[in-house]
Amino acid sequence: MFKVPPISAECLPTLLRAMPKAELHIHIEGSLEPELIFALAQRNELTLPYASVEALRSAYAFTNLQSFLDIYYAGASVLLHEQDFYDMARAYLGRAARDNVLHAEIFFDPQTHTARGVAMETVINGLYRACEDARRELGISATLILCFLRHLSEESAFETLEQAMPLLDKIVGVGLDSSELGHPPEKFARVFARCRELGLHLVAHAGEEGPPAYIWSALDVLKVERIDHGVQAVHDAALMQRLAQDRIALTVCPLSNQKLCVFPNLADHNLGKLLDAGLAATVNSDDPAYFGGYMNENFTQVFAATGLTAKHAYQLAFNSFEASFASNADKRVWEHKLKETFERCVEHDY
Repeated sequence: MFKVPPISAECLPTLLRAMPKAELHIHIEGSLEPELIFALAQRNELTLPYASVEALRSAYAFTNLQSFLDIYYAGASVLLHEQDFYDMARAYLGRAARDNVLHAEIFFDPQTHTARGVAMETVINGLYRACEDARRELGISATLILCFLRHLSEESAFETLEQAMPLLDKIVGVGLDSSELGHPPEKFARVFARCRELGLHLVAHAGEEGPPAYIWSALDVLKVERIDHGVQAVHDAALMQRLAQDRIALTVCPLSNQKLCVFPNLADHNLGKLLDAGLAATVNSDDPAYFGGYMNENFTQVFAATGLTAKHAYQLAFNSFEASFASNADKRVWEHKLKETFERCVEHDY
């Protein structure tokens, strides 16, 4: 492992913004900014229950995961055509590139759209085309992960998988998201087993608001390769040891955790505790339009609040590349760029 040079606290925010990183936990529907929601509503001749962009933004007041999801699904209702999905993803990828994100693994919720009569190919083709264009135009790598909504049935998940079958070459994996409490991972054991047979990568939200038991079942029943969120793992010493020993990455989302009151005070966030226990934690933005910031805001705010160091910063960025589903060759290139950024930081004293 690269020996991180000492970097002053004053220089750290600049380094956090400049360092290369990967984003492994981004719900593309959660990147819909109010301005784009209004623009798409106008283009699609839809009437929103908000008088202005400002009125919609002021409605982003959540007390828990469910109250957030209610407005999240309402915002997604403006997505009807392939170009809408393209514009949404392209806007996110532009912001990610400006935050020095070199690789993004983008979650999308097709059931949110197919339930409104939008075809699966409309969703995937729009998102995929944006990823391909961003790769050519911005140099950012991006892949797609199809997520099943856990508050719906496993039968619905199977139907969704069937609809996606002709398009599996455009996705790299499947995930499990939406309302966690009352919907344990094992509810989706059969559909995840089928996805594993199909050669898809597997991830699942677990241990955001739900108990450590949900993380255990995501690992042992669903056989996932990464845990999304996972911050409740600290309440189970044996689980912490398992996650560290097996290098199971956690895709932690600090500003999301604050906004949804998992950690109402960001200074109390356990990111440092996870890292210091040897876990492969990463930093991500989750639903950045709703939770107060994209990647660099998550990094700078959680570091300012918790006193994390340059060593933590390097470890988080390194973990994000290692935990990605990118090729080993790409990982080595990105990790070399990360090392160079830290070395330049010392030379130029950001």
